[in-house]
Amino acid sequence: MKTLRQVGSFVFVLGLFTSLFAGLPWYVTVADDPVIPWWLRIAVYGFLGGILVVLVTLVSEQKKQKTSVDEFLTEETASRILLLNSLEVPGREILDILGLVQGHTIFAIWLGKDLSAIVRLILGGELTEYTEMMGKARQVAMNRMIAQAEKKGADAIINIRYTTTSVVGSAAELFAYGTAVKLRK
Repeated sequence: MKTLRQVGSFVFVLGLFTSLFAGLPWYVTVADDPVIPWWLRIAVYGFLGGILVVLVTLVSEQKKQKTSVDEFLTEETASRILLLNSLEVPGREILDILGLVQGHTIFAIWLGKDLSAIVRLILGGELTEYTEMMGKARQVAMNRMIAQAEKKGADAIINIRYTTTSVVGSAAELFAYGTAVKLRK
């Protein structure tokens, strides 16, 4: 699917640039001739076909990814690892520092929700679409961090921090990290 999407992207870009940088100058200089040349027709079909291929592959990939994200969201309470944002665990001694653990994800909302948020931005109030998106992203990133700690055999993750960055448009990156530690029993 990824290769098909990349081919679709390439055809889209090639068709777009051919239409803009060759088709428009052709139209301006030969506007009297109603016959569209074969190369411009191919460029326009490539442009439109490329968009279609990219959209179809993204939809099929997104269906597969949704199930993996849902798995991370449902595993929320299954962990035995203690989570703290302090440097120590009250009443427990840290036996060993196992190292940095991290979880990372980039989430976006679909255009319909994005448009709803823009209307809400104009009218005022909480942007619930983005609140839900960031909540899901935080849960996925945290569960990925916990999974890394479990692989290391940690009892707790201390000094947990979250960072977020806007990637593009309404897509946001969320990064969760902390120190995995082994505690004395």
